[in-house]
Amino acid sequence: MEIRPILSTLLRHKTTAFLLIVQIALTCAIVCNAVFLIHQRLQRMDIPSGIAEHQLLQIQFAYVGDRPDAYAQAQADLATLRQIAGVQAVALANQLPLSGYAMSNSGIKLRPNQQHDSLEVASYYGQNLLATLGVRLLAGRDFRSGELLDYKAVMPALHTNDMTHLPHAVIVSQAVAARLWPGQDALGKTIYVGNDIPLQVIGVSGPLARPDDLQNGPQYSIVYPIRLTATEGGSYVIRTAARDRKQVLKAALVALQRLDPNRIVLEKRTYDEVRQSFFGGDRAMAGMLAGVIAAMLAITALGIAGLASFWVAQRRRTIGIRRALGATRGDILRYFQTENFLLATLGIALGMGLAYGVNLLLMQHYELPRMPSIYLPAGAIALWMIGQLAVLVPALRAAAVPPVVATRAS
Repeated sequence: MEIRPILSTLLRHKTTAFLLIVQIALTCAIVCNAVFLIHQRLQRMDIPSGIAEHQLLQIQFAYVGDRPDAYAQAQADLATLRQIAGVQAVALANQLPLSGYAMSNSGIKLRPNQQHDSLEVASYYGQNLLATLGVRLLAGRDFRSGELLDYKAVMPALHTNDMTHLPHAVIVSQAVAARLWPGQDALGKTIYVGNDIPLQVIGVSGPLARPDDLQNGPQYSIVYPIRLTATEGGSYVIRTAARDRKQVLKAALVALQRLDPNRIVLEKRTYDEVRQSFFGGDRAMAGMLAGVIAAMLAITALGIAGLASFWVAQRRRTIGIRRALGATRGDILRYFQTENFLLATLGIALGMGLAYGVNLLLMQHYELPRMPSIYLPAGAIALWMIGQLAVLVPALRAAAVPPVVATRAS
């Protein structure tokens, strides 16, 4: 196919051709970045929590004031929940992975008097927490009963450095161990929190996701040997078989309300619902971006098809002359497809530069990573294919123009 006549024709319609090139370029830039953002959202939604999500329930009550028997009440609640048929384990936790509510974080130092923290992690408290959540212990051991301290005693001791009421042991997630001591055994190592309070690592757990702030390291978590009460913002976590969750949740609510009818339930849900709620915004964003991509591609395809139809109508006599001079239907078809390919290529080349610029802006303002280069050729191929499909019907219509049209037109 001779390119020169096509270029000559396009130069006679510079404005129209330029507008189509700009439209293709904008579509290329937006589609490449939108697909990249969707991939980022899907990756975030696929983050493992490290817990037995399909077997867990959460019940949380509203804070209605401190009470002197709060710890006795909590132990009574836990004992009652354990008696419910189908319950495998129960715990009272300060916060839960992927719950969207971060109650506590800790800055970790590797040396006393260190000026800046080595790592910021999510802090989990709770008796029997790892076993209830289903978090695997990869090395070391879980807390012994004698190591557990009451939250109410620990908080004031933090300010006075009263070591008799502060924990001395801690369990760190594998991600924390790998970050602080790469290639080394974390067991027995000492970390420092707060006013240089030393804590010895007695265990290393598998993945344990943060409640939120996943961008700060989704699996950077540690567990303290601290007991809570429901009045201190804790949630009851119940582990049961997946098929028993609904009936166990119903029975647990009845049992806890029977112990104290004045409680106000804030949350009563399965952990599948917790994850669903946490990633609701990401899911909505991915859907919206998919809609934008579909709209941009549809508008571009309609633009290409409309312009091709207009040019076919304008060049009907020219096409008839070419057919009369011996051009086959295939020649006419290839002419319009080549013309569209040239326009699409110019638009894609401009669009790749725009896509790179848009990605730089997103990196600066939204802390996104650099878009991998694979998105650019993938976007180019998609636009080439859409362009060829969009121009196919007008090109077939042009190929069907009979040679006699040239005689009629004259």
